[in-house]
Amino acid sequence: MNAAPDPSRDRFAGLVGQGVAAIDTPALVIDLDTMERNLHRMADFCRARGLRLRPHAKMHKCADLAKLQMQHGAVGVCVQKIGEALALAAQGVSDIYISNEVIDPHKLARLAHAVRAGGTRFAIAVDSALGVQRLADALAHAGVAHPQAIDVFVEIDVGHGRCGAAPGEAALALARAVQAQRTLRFTGLQAYHGSAQHRRSVAERRDTIAQAAQAVAQTKALIEAAGIAVPLVTGAGTGTFVHEAASGLWGELQAGSYLFMDADYAANTADADAPAFEHALFVKAQVMSRAAELAVIDAGHKSHAIDSGPPRVWQPEGLDCGGISDEHAVLRGAHLPTLGDTVWLIPGHCDPTVNLHDVMVGVRGGLVSGRVERLLRVDARGALG
Repeated sequence: MNAAPDPSRDRFAGLVGQGVAAIDTPALVIDLDTMERNLHRMADFCRARGLRLRPHAKMHKCADLAKLQMQHGAVGVCVQKIGEALALAAQGVSDIYISNEVIDPHKLARLAHAVRAGGTRFAIAVDSALGVQRLADALAHAGVAHPQAIDVFVEIDVGHGRCGAAPGEAALALARAVQAQRTLRFTGLQAYHGSAQHRRSVAERRDTIAQAAQAVAQTKALIEAAGIAVPLVTGAGTGTFVHEAASGLWGELQAGSYLFMDADYAANTADADAPAFEHALFVKAQVMSRAAELAVIDAGHKSHAIDSGPPRVWQPEGLDCGGISDEHAVLRGAHLPTLGDTVWLIPGHCDPTVNLHDVMVGVRGGLVSGRVERLLRVDARGALG
């Protein structure tokens, strides 16, 4: 029996090998040349400092890109959801860390069955004794009996005020709880300061991570004094990774957005020691209506996320984007494009923008004269559980 046609993919059928002009709008487009420069720059940064790179695949949600990152030195990838992990594992991604807490027994059961099936190395974060116990119970119910079946990181709150146990004694208690479970392996500390990523000045980000480092150092020393090894501290993001790297405490970096670079990250003042990442992810749109003082394009909420503000107009230059609704956005400026003209947008926030699309169109040779080289499926789109 033939599968039902997939309109989202059929829209791009036969596109490989054609010029950029053939890409239907709105579409999510990757400049592959730029993306690969970003890929190499981050890999080189980590390699030069002896750091592990585990980029966040919740950003691109694409197994092919996860594998590409691992081919260029990443030890594996991070995700935030069981569903994301299983979607990528099903496509052959071999090392996945769920850098988030999971409490629901049904979700943990899905993970436990994947652990039992083998083929992918999994890790997960915990910040409560209940989370530790439910993880161990799920493994037992799935028939996972071999020792240290899954790596477990204890997450500590290093200042973001979201998930994580309190630094110090609370984290030590959780490390002991993990060690008490035969099927769990205490692997270290998860220490991520999310809000620090978008503090605009270098000084703000540096000082915030310095405070986070104090919590990490205190907690690590306390756990080690109790006779428990802390093999690894993992965390960091595209906005702060140079500071975690300089601390000597973090051994693994989880930056993800560097690969595409959205408008919000680009608004940060650049760190002198950071590689120069370039915009590689764009929404291709076109002008569908025109008035004397404005142009309307066919890319609205359904094409790009605006939680970090409206997209930036990349080409043509000198335009502002606003008036965004489901299917439309309004452009204003001195030199407006005409009906049918192409407009390239840089998303404000790449992660939720990617989650709006089934396919990313990979272009080689630039946005003007390049050609479509490949279609990249967003394998973990909508994997919310």
